[in-house]
Amino acid sequence: MKPVVLQLIDSFDQGGSERQALQLTRLLHDSGHFHVRLACLNPAGVLRSEIKDLQLGEIPAFPLTAFYNPQAFSQMRRFARFLKVNQVQVLHTHDFYTNIFGMFTAALARVPVRVASMRETGGMRTAGQKRMQRLAYSLAHQVVANSESVRAELIRQGVPAGKTSVIYNGLDMERVTTLASGGRADSFARIGLSPALDGNHSYVTIVANMRHEVKDYPMFLRAARRVRDAVPNAAFLLAGEGELMPSLRDLARELGIDSCTHFLGRCESLADLLSISDVCVLSSLAEGFSNSILEYMAAGRAVVATNVGGAGEVIVEGRTGHLVPAGDEQMMAERIIALLRGNHLSDMGNAGRQIVAEKFSTAAQLARTEELYDRLLAQRETRRALKALQ
Repeated sequence: MKPVVLQLIDSFDQGGSERQALQLTRLLHDSGHFHVRLACLNPAGVLRSEIKDLQLGEIPAFPLTAFYNPQAFSQMRRFARFLKVNQVQVLHTHDFYTNIFGMFTAALARVPVRVASMRETGGMRTAGQKRMQRLAYSLAHQVVANSESVRAELIRQGVPAGKTSVIYNGLDMERVTTLASGGRADSFARIGLSPALDGNHSYVTIVANMRHEVKDYPMFLRAARRVRDAVPNAAFLLAGEGELMPSLRDLARELGIDSCTHFLGRCESLADLLSISDVCVLSSLAEGFSNSILEYMAAGRAVVATNVGGAGEVIVEGRTGHLVPAGDEQMMAERIIALLRGNHLSDMGNAGRQIVAEKFSTAAQLARTEELYDRLLAQRETRRALKALQ
C-alpha cells in the first residue's frame, strides 16, 4: 500500500509558495509513488482551478483567524482527526502559517514523518513569529529550504544542520515559453496593453507582489527614473497586485515616469509578458529563492536583481545578468542601462535558459522530494524495529 502524503498549503492565492506547493502536488500525483492528498487553511484563490483535473478527493479547509483562540484549537482537533482517519504518513507544510499549525497538530496526532519548509531569509517576521516557527521546526523531522542561503539562515536560527535539506524550486519551462496563438500585438493585448505601444520601446519588467514592502518597488521606480533619463525609449512593466499599488502609482507620478510605467496587476499570461520584455528585474530587500528570477531566465531574458537570498545561486554575474546590492538604485539603473545599450541580451538569455533547464527542472524537484520522503520513512521504520527489539 502506498504511503499517504499530505501537502498542507495556506491558500490558493497566486503566490510563489502556493504555486510551488501545488506544482509539487501535481508532480507527486503524476509520479504515482505515493498516495497524494491536499489540504489548506483558506480554500479561496485563483490557483484552485489548476488542480481540479487531479481528482484528489476532498480538499478540506481548516480556517484560522489567530493561533491563540478557541477557534484555532477547534481546527487543530479537526485536522488531527483528518490525519488519523486518512492514515497520513507524511505531512509536508509550505509556509509560516502551515508550518506552525501543521507541525503542532501532526505531532499531537503522531504523524510518522513531518516535513516543514522555509522560503525566506528575513524581513517579514516579527521576533514572536520567529520564536513560534522555531518551535514548529523543533517538531519537524526535516526542514526543507529552497536555497543554500535559506538553509544557512535555518542553521543560524538553531535548526541542526542534519535536520535541513535543500530542494530548489522547480520550474515548468512551458509556463513561460509557450505563447498562445497570434503575434506580438496579440501578446500586448493579452496582458492588457494597447498594441499601439509596440513601437520603438525597450521594456523593463518586474514581477512581484505588491503586498509586502520587502519587494522594494520604490527602489525599482527610482532606478526606473534614472534609466528613463539615459534611455528615453525605456518603458516599465509592473506585474503584481496588492494594497501597495496606489502608493506606487503616486510615486511613479512624483518621479515623472507615470506615462511610461504600466501597472498590469495580476498577469494572466506570463509567457506573453516575458516575450515582449528586454530586461527583467527584482528589487527585493530579502528573498528565499525567487520564482520570478527562474521564470525570467527560463524565458531567455537577462536579469538584474538584488543580491539577496538565493539570487546568487542562479544568476551568474556577467553571464546571465547582474547582481546589485539591496537598496542600491544607482547600480541597478547602471546595470539596466548597460544591458539596454549593449548587444548581449540574447547571449545572456540563452545562457540563463540553459542553467534553469539543467539545474532547476521540475524533474529534479520531484526526484529530490521523493528521495527525502523515502529516506525519512525508512528511518522511521528502522527506529520502530530497534524499539521493538529492546
